Amino acid sequence: MPAEKLPARKLRVLNQDKQSQLADRADIADTSKTRRTGLLKHSGLNQGEGLWIVPCESVHTFAMNFPIDVIFISRKRKVVKLRPNMVKSRIAFSFRAHSVLELPVGMIEKTGTKPGDQLELVRYEG
Repeated sequence: MPAEKLPARKLRVLNQDKQSQLADRADIADTSKTRRTGLLKHSGLNQGEGLWIVPCESVHTFAMNFPIDVIFISRKRKVVKLRPNMVKSRIAFSFRAHSVLELPVGMIEKTGTKPGDQLELVRYEG
């Protein structure tokens, strides 16, 4: 008998300070396997998509064929560092970060997200 497929866990991410939405269907990478894989199997991100990697304080874009916006987030869900338009073969880190949100390029600018902004992360079953 085939194993029952569990519903995908998703995340809605809101910038409370700017009253804007960063993602409405971000995936969650919270296991060793999902953190290692990250976005490597993706060919791009559509508006509303993203990946929340937790715990995480550094990311790379080696072997990725598309750029991303990267937001480093503290344990209290405050933005600690931004890396917009991170292109292939780059590394970014923040030792103050507890997690990282990877988004389509342009979301940081579109939402006006800045360091110090308070984010709200809401998990749901997709």
